[in-house]
Amino acid sequence: MSQSSGTNSADEQIDDEQIDDELDVAGRSAASDELWADVRIDPIEISLTRGVGYTLRAYRLDTELAAPEIDEADSDDRDDFDAASKAVLAGRKRSDRDEDDEDEDLDPEDFDDEEAALADEADLEDDDEDDEEDDEDKEPEEVPVFLAARGKVFLFETPEKLVEFVRSDAEHDLTQLDSWPTLVKRLQPADVVPAEDDRYELDLVVENLRGGPDVWEPTLIIRAGELARDLGYALRIEPILTALSAGSPLDDLDESLRSVTSGGVGAFFARRKLRKLGGQQTALGWRTIIGKISAAVHWRD
Repeated sequence: MSQSSGTNSADEQIDDEQIDDELDVAGRSAASDELWADVRIDPIEISLTRGVGYTLRAYRLDTELAAPEIDEADSDDRDDFDAASKAVLAGRKRSDRDEDDEDEDLDPEDFDDEEAALADEADLEDDDEDDEEDDEDKEPEEVPVFLAARGKVFLFETPEKLVEFVRSDAEHDLTQLDSWPTLVKRLQPADVVPAEDDRYELDLVVENLRGGPDVWEPTLIIRAGELARDLGYALRIEPILTALSAGSPLDDLDESLRSVTSGGVGAFFARRKLRKLGGQQTALGWRTIIGKISAAVHWRD
C-alpha cells in the first residue's frame, strides 16, 4: 500500500514537471493569455539588424481610431497613403482566408496550358477581391494600430522596459483604446511573451531571398509581409504599401509562397512560378521595405 502511494507521488511529481515544461515551451501562462484576450492587444517581437525589440499591436475598426499624427519630415512618404492603403486590408484578408483543399485531387496533366490555368485562377481571385473592395466601401474595416506615436513605432529591448513605458503617462496611438487602462493596471514583464505567429525575423528575410527559390522559407517571408503591411498602414508609409500592393512582384512572391504552403495542384504551379522570380530583385525590394521600417522605429533603451 505504501509502495503504491509512493508511486502515485512520483507520478504526480512527473506530471507537475511536464506541466512546467509545457508552460516553458508555450512561453506564457494562462493568466497572461487571459490578459491579452481581455484587452485585445498582443505583444509582438521584431528582429532587425540592430537587435530584437518588443512592442504592442491591436486591431480595431477604422471607425474607432483617430488618424495618427505624422511628423512633417516624414510626410513625403505618406502623401499618397489613401491610394495605397487597401493593400494592407487585402493582404490581411488573404492571410486570414481559409485555404481550400479541393484542388488536391486534380492532376497537373489535366491542364493543357499551365499559364492559362494560373491566369484563370488569378482572374477569379481578382473578381473576389473586387467584390470585397466594394463591401469595404460600405462597412468599417478592421485595421492595425501599434504602440507608436507620430509615425514611429516604439521598440523595447526587454519586457521590463516595455512595461515601464506602458505604466508611464506618455501619449501614443494605443491610449485611445478603451482597454488601455486595463492593460496599464495589470501588465507584468512575465506577460510580455509573444505568440509564435507574432515573432517576425525581418533581419533574415533579405539573406534568405538571396539564396534563391530552393532555400526560400515561406513562413519567414509571409510573416514579414503581414507585419510590413500592418506597419505601412498604421504608420502611413505609402512606399511599403505600394511595394506590397496587388500585382506587384513582391505580392506575386507572397501569393506563390502561400500557394506552396497550401499544397495541392496550386502548389505545383506556384513552385514553377517561384523559379521565374528573380531572387536578387525580390531581395532588393525587401531590403528597401526593411529600410523603411527601420527608419520608422524608435528604440526605447
